[in-house]
Amino acid sequence: MTKKKIVLMSTGGTIVSSGESATQTTGYRLGNLGINTLLDQLPDLKSKIDLEELAVSHVDSSSMTSEIWLKLAREAQKAVDREDVDGVVITHGTDTMEETAYFLNLILKTDKPVVITGAMRPATALSSDGILNLYNAFQVACNELSRSQGVMMVLNNLIGSARFSTKTHTTNVATFSGLLNGELGSVVDNAVMFNNKVIRPHTLQTPFSIKDFEKDETFPKVVIVYSHADDDGTMVRAAVAAGVQGIIFAGLGNGCVPNRVLPEIAKATSAGIRVVRASRVFNGAVFNGLSEWEDAGMISAWNFSIIKARVLLQLALKKGITNVDELRKLFEAY
Repeated sequence: MTKKKIVLMSTGGTIVSSGESATQTTGYRLGNLGINTLLDQLPDLKSKIDLEELAVSHVDSSSMTSEIWLKLAREAQKAVDREDVDGVVITHGTDTMEETAYFLNLILKTDKPVVITGAMRPATALSSDGILNLYNAFQVACNELSRSQGVMMVLNNLIGSARFSTKTHTTNVATFSGLLNGELGSVVDNAVMFNNKVIRPHTLQTPFSIKDFEKDETFPKVVIVYSHADDDGTMVRAAVAAGVQGIIFAGLGNGCVPNRVLPEIAKATSAGIRVVRASRVFNGAVFNGLSEWEDAGMISAWNFSIIKARVLLQLALKKGITNVDELRKLFEAY
């Protein structure tokens, strides 16, 4: 059997972090532990795949930046563009994994498998989940059914989509879930089983690409404003004063906008700032808002989480898509 050529890209995160004891699963630090420490515990790996390694960064994902995103995207694109490469596996911290995954899901141009994995517990813990997650990620990257699935997240025996999978628990290894949208499939022992497919546009189906950053590597400044009782628009005003190009407004309930906040949002949209109306609620879609919200230029997020809505708005603005109606269609379609 011909071995698959997989490029492993490491960025840091819990999967290569160390605790002070085998029972420590929180409060650990990212040290000098390398990804090879995990690979060495998978003795049959190199008999199954032709592995190539690349260290893109070594950071805790709570310190992830758009500069690292762009570097990672460029390296991943270079890898999948090679005829000898069958897929890419990326190790990443779980704090911002879904944001990185969705960014890559929108910007990479390939039908080859791109799989992101990580861990909820450090490599030194008795119950470390990183080794199995990494092994399963390789299995998914080598599977023919993984082609054209977009960027996938493989953790805790589940195959999640970058579009819908989200972190739901602070410490549990079963943290990632597609919520009401479900998972793409699962990995059990050596069996990769797909049950679903994402129909939302991704990878080859999007207008975004790394070429959008050739002349200017900066990302549009888009912030998240989280609403609450007694919200009087202070944070919206602060965002406008900071010179943002976009705001993801995490409204209450079905993206509801407090009366005192709406005038501030209207001022922001009149100044050319694009405002997406999302929700601080964990699940469900946001659309069909009140006419005054629509008149104020707010864009419904549909079933986007606030953090993934931010990624889409950033790439849309970078592409020069600023028309409110065009952005509304984009959020509905994606």
